[in-house]
Amino acid sequence: MINATQVSYFTLAAYFDTGVFKYLYFLIILTFYISIVCANVLLIVVICMNRSLHEPMYIFLCSLSVNELYGSTALFPFLLVQILSDIHTVSVSLCFLQIFCLYSYGAIEFFTLAIMSYDRYLAICYPLHYNNSMTSNKIAMLTALIWLYPLLINILIVYCLSAPLQLCGNIINKVYCDNYYVVKLACFDTRINNIFGLVHMFTVIFGLIMLIIYTYLRILKVCFSGSKQTRQKAFSTCTPHIASLLNFSCGCFFEIVHSRFNMYGLPNMLRIFLSLYWLTCQPLINPLLYGLKMSKIRIVYKNLLFGGKM
Repeated sequence: MINATQVSYFTLAAYFDTGVFKYLYFLIILTFYISIVCANVLLIVVICMNRSLHEPMYIFLCSLSVNELYGSTALFPFLLVQILSDIHTVSVSLCFLQIFCLYSYGAIEFFTLAIMSYDRYLAICYPLHYNNSMTSNKIAMLTALIWLYPLLINILIVYCLSAPLQLCGNIINKVYCDNYYVVKLACFDTRINNIFGLVHMFTVIFGLIMLIIYTYLRILKVCFSGSKQTRQKAFSTCTPHIASLLNFSCGCFFEIVHSRFNMYGLPNMLRIFLSLYWLTCQPLINPLLYGLKMSKIRIVYKNLLFGGKM
């Protein structure tokens, strides 16, 4: 057994010897990361520089892209170093920092998508009152909530509940640090961690899910009872958001199933892909979805590519 004072590093056991193919994997991951950075930075710049996009929906979208950069930077450089390394270890402090960044990224993503669904609900169901409801102060308050709550709650989860645990092992069966796997290494009872996780899940997360379901049920009701123009406008603005939400939800579901259940019957590469999907695909899919599907952003992109005026 390893005493808590002796655990100075964790070993990431999901990595395996790929021989010379590690350089190919390195180039693929590097290309993916560069694509994510370029796509999200472009979207942020377009929204910030174009006055016609200074609306609540696009401000929340800008916040979403900043979060994609935040989450990607917490994962991809780490993966690139580990792929080229022969010994797959990480210090305890760096591991907990990565856990904090990745978990807060996931929470911020979910909060942002919930707020964006609320924004679409107001715009479609109460168009005449939208500008009065979504004021600058309210936008600032919601944006602050999107970022502050996930950061603060994950400080509590990671540094107040998980970091002080006495550990009886240091092997994490993943390619990155994960709080659930660290808690499983604890020598003693982790009932407090489990209770807090369940309470948080069934209050905040369940509340956000109910908000999203409620807003889209109301939007669907308006679409079916409104004019053809109303339906077209609703579908054009909601389609990328629903696609993004479903993609992120599926990614989170893959991760939960992979972590909580015995998946060792699956090929190793498939298990790694399922555990990484929610962190790798969402940051690239979002800017492409919103850039191609939302007419205002698509027009600005065309003007940039073909030399038109912004």
